[in-house]
Amino acid sequence: MRFVVVTGMSGGGKRTALKLLEDAGFYCVDNLPIPLMEKFAELVNENSGDIKNAALGIDIRSGEELSHMAKVLDGWKKRGVPYEILFLDAADDVLVKRYKETRRSHPLAGLERIDRGIEREREKLGFLKERAGYILDTSTLLAKELRREIEQLFVENEAFGNLFVTILSFGFKYGIPQDADLVFDVRFLPNPYYEEHLRARTGEEKEVQDFVKQGGTADIFMEKLGDMIEFLLPNYVSEGKNQLVIAIGCTGGKHRSVTIAKELQKRLSSHREIGLKLEHRDMGRDGGGAGK
Repeated sequence: MRFVVVTGMSGGGKRTALKLLEDAGFYCVDNLPIPLMEKFAELVNENSGDIKNAALGIDIRSGEELSHMAKVLDGWKKRGVPYEILFLDAADDVLVKRYKETRRSHPLAGLERIDRGIEREREKLGFLKERAGYILDTSTLLAKELRREIEQLFVENEAFGNLFVTILSFGFKYGIPQDADLVFDVRFLPNPYYEEHLRARTGEEKEVQDFVKQGGTADIFMEKLGDMIEFLLPNYVSEGKNQLVIAIGCTGGKHRSVTIAKELQKRLSSHREIGLKLEHRDMGRDGGGAGK
């Protein structure tokens, strides 16, 4: 029996997460009044034979009652009621963009700007994020990627370290990604751009990958890079970091950076305790200029 409290920022993906949990067989209730939470938990546990797993959606819509939720959670902990908290978050600029796309007003913004409402919401939900066992940053997640994270956590029961890693290939000629935490320059590797039959192809193709890896320098680099990243991951988790962007750059972001990004993804894919995503920012660009 798993009892999950699903909460987080408005626009962070809470409703999507609840729908995914419902698809996975959870009995889901959204926006239940705080005073009824105690009774809901009792009913779920008493009827554990009929309800195998349950999820309860709670967010800023609870209004002033939200301040009483800490007392409810403390009571559950004292009585040994088993529960888990999943907190859905996203960067402020992403939340603002999502609100503008849906043309909805933020519940705490009133007549002010959306970012002011988001600021207030973070303050009010801070105690829930601190208590959360799982924090998912959905800033760069597609629906299918969020589904995979939910399945790993609550269907396959895999370990989770609250860290989602994005491996991002890019071209220096188009600028360094602003959200990158770690940036690695692979312009020292053999460049397929100067080979006529490879120029229009990408690092997703084996012939290009073989060219980039000729001579063994790429393999040595990958070994050292992989060792460093694997050393950093548990340290980032213990420090409380929940989003890591590793940017791999070459001149145009089409050949060398794509090849190395894919190799790094392969190496980290065995780490089931992290979320993992691969992105190629500039691979589809056809801009001219120096080697790629």
